[in-house]
Amino acid sequence: MKKILLIEDNEDVRENTAEILELANYQVVTAENGKIGIEKTKEFTPDIVLCDIMMPLMDGFEVLRAFEKDGSIASTPFIFLTAKTDRSDMRMGMNLGADDYLTKPFEEQELLDAIACRLNKHENLKKEIIKNLEGLNRFFGEVSEYEDMEGLSKNHSLKPYQKKEIIFWEGDNAHSLYFIESGNVKTYKSTESGKELVTGLYGPGDFVGQLSLLHAAGTYVENAVIMEEAELCAIPKSDFIKLLNGNPAVSQKFISLISNNLINVQTHLVDMAFATVRQRVAKALLELYEKGLIKDKPNKGMSIPREDFAGMIGTATETAIRTLSDFKDEGLITTDSGRRIIILDKEELLHIADC
Repeated sequence: MKKILLIEDNEDVRENTAEILELANYQVVTAENGKIGIEKTKEFTPDIVLCDIMMPLMDGFEVLRAFEKDGSIASTPFIFLTAKTDRSDMRMGMNLGADDYLTKPFEEQELLDAIACRLNKHENLKKEIIKNLEGLNRFFGEVSEYEDMEGLSKNHSLKPYQKKEIIFWEGDNAHSLYFIESGNVKTYKSTESGKELVTGLYGPGDFVGQLSLLHAAGTYVENAVIMEEAELCAIPKSDFIKLLNGNPAVSQKFISLISNNLINVQTHLVDMAFATVRQRVAKALLELYEKGLIKDKPNKGMSIPREDFAGMIGTATETAIRTLSDFKDEGLITTDSGRRIIILDKEELLHIADC
């Protein structure tokens, strides 16, 4: 049973609306003002909120702002109920993140339809997105419907790239987010001495360029190059900004979609500073295995240049090669004729990584 929080200062409207919703098989919790409504969310997590605008103590706009600051309910669908029909009020509510706007008096069916529509769209956004072009286009289509976003790109297409082809250079104008449909991509920074510091290796389902689009200078903060033949989809920066600044439910979904393993960056930096070389090599191998870039069978995955692998773990190429040779002697990994690394003992690598 879906739960509704109804915040309305008019007792007759509050009781009549609650009765309509309960007869429609919703669980309803009511509040006579915004302050009480916010208090009730501490013990009751609603699936949707109906809120009047003109109320004592806190008006509806203040309630919505409070909801936006609370991460646990920020993405909850929010519908304003009001007797005011001023378009500026409607625009203000939508700009603050409201999902819909019903003018009192409203018809019973109008109310139920608005609630059902918002709950259905919210449920669709909660579904897991298949990380391929079809899933990406479906997400953009659902967001366009959910948010009524004008100008949001649809039906994105793929562009083929050849091995060693540059996607973008550090310092270039950051104009697109890139989605990898197939193939592999390396990102790196060039040091003053001309060496490469590998910042990431990415495969199908990953995104590159997202941090650059947030960079104050508006430029790419690293280089990106194709490691194997690939197909990529470019998402314009304008779409990226719209999705980040849109409805909280959409924003959260988009962030989770494009985040890759960014939440692990801090852990990776700590590892670079304090973990032993053996631990760092084991963790890097496991990370590449989880991404599907290396496998546990011959002639699968990709051949990773040892200097790139060394860049991932922040050590000299000779040190990385020596540690990989040690792992090979210990029966943890091996290589095939194409110099691809093959995982032989994942459990022992996990043990080394966790020591």
